[in-house]
Amino acid sequence: MTEAEKLKQNLFRKTNSGWEGLEEGIKNNIFNFCDSYVEFLNKSKTEREIIKNVKKMVEEKGFKNIREYTNLKAGDKVYYINRDKSMYLAVIGENGIENGMNIIGAHADSPRLDLKPNPLYEDSGLAFFKTHYYGGIKKYQWTTIPLSIHGVLVKSNGEKIEICIGEDESDPIFTITDLLPHLASEQMERKLKEGVKGEDLNLLIGSMPYNGESMLDAVKLNILKILNDKYGIIEMDFVSSEIELVPAFNARTMGLDRSMVAGYGQDDKVCVYTSVKALLNIEKPQTTAVCIISDKEEIGSMGNTGMESHVFDTFISELLNRLGINKPNLLNQVFCNSKMLSADVDAAYDPIYASAYEKNNAGFLGRGVGLNKYTGARGKSGASDANAEFVAKIREIFEKNNIKYEVAELGKIDIGGGGTIAYILANKGVDVIDCGVPVLSMHAPYEVTSKFDIYETYRAYEAFWKD
Repeated sequence: MTEAEKLKQNLFRKTNSGWEGLEEGIKNNIFNFCDSYVEFLNKSKTEREIIKNVKKMVEEKGFKNIREYTNLKAGDKVYYINRDKSMYLAVIGENGIENGMNIIGAHADSPRLDLKPNPLYEDSGLAFFKTHYYGGIKKYQWTTIPLSIHGVLVKSNGEKIEICIGEDESDPIFTITDLLPHLASEQMERKLKEGVKGEDLNLLIGSMPYNGESMLDAVKLNILKILNDKYGIIEMDFVSSEIELVPAFNARTMGLDRSMVAGYGQDDKVCVYTSVKALLNIEKPQTTAVCIISDKEEIGSMGNTGMESHVFDTFISELLNRLGINKPNLLNQVFCNSKMLSADVDAAYDPIYASAYEKNNAGFLGRGVGLNKYTGARGKSGASDANAEFVAKIREIFEKNNIKYEVAELGKIDIGGGGTIAYILANKGVDVIDCGVPVLSMHAPYEVTSKFDIYETYRAYEAFWKD
């Protein structure tokens, strides 16, 4: 190696693939970890299902509902579930919590289709559910794919009925139809975002009239009779329901080399899974370790299950109460002394659409966990911009633990933008940086990630909590 080559090796940013030179044993660990992740994805397609499955995972490792504790001490493991759609977990540290917490926050919700309050109608002998899309989607991607129905209906007497149709091989599936090319000349002249309109995202659910009758709305009646027989519900019960339509196909290993995962909702279920798995390795940390699984991130984090609510503050206040140290203004002090990884995915560089990226500042599949110093749009509008000292601290943690990472932006300046929950915690005084898995085809019904990046993200979260 020449002097110039040595100098280049020492001074240049490392941009090689994480798979290069990887030991076979570590590769097997990665593949085994991602097998479990795929299993988690396939049984956790909605935020309610995620909370239900995470609750089971953590209780098996000794976590208890915070309401079971009167007093807390170092090493205690607690959780708090907010309306079955968001969750906060903590492992109490040796150092006083007033000195701050180490927080990792992911979100459980993903882009999808929700049923409207009055969804069921019949037209021309076909029964449909009307939908309202949730989060940023390309509407045309949701037509002509198999969809399943997940969610809950709550009757006026308070009885809650859980529904999941389309996941079992014996279940029927559903779809949203599209216009055949032979008749679509007008449709194909529209702008891409208008090719399929929001009001046209209607789910086809039936075509058989009740009892062979020729009466008005006989197909709709047949659908309601089926639902009534199975679930005991009537049409009015849809008013008090949360029913989501998600892709019916399963997450799978992807690629001839088996190096990737393809599946629905990896934004942001991949960060939920990696953060929860990392937290299960934390026994008695120096600094209290806190994990957030939030809701409503895809629509601005509003509502009482989103991070804009004060429920997370309530959880931390409950920790302070049970530690016996709460006092006025202490909550603000705790936040100002805390550090956080906003565990959300980032856009991976796609060479097919290279013009959307600035290659020198893009994240790539297979190069490790992604750090994003700021998101936002245009002139960093709406961004939480991590300060240099905190970025250096995260670099130190990752580098001393041999965790491969890359630092990126979300595409070219002025071409778009996006955000996470980072700014919400930053507004409380927490040092925050976005840190998660790069994703191809983000917000599509089938997203792609690298198994190497998933595993490095898991390692990164564990190292952050153990530091």
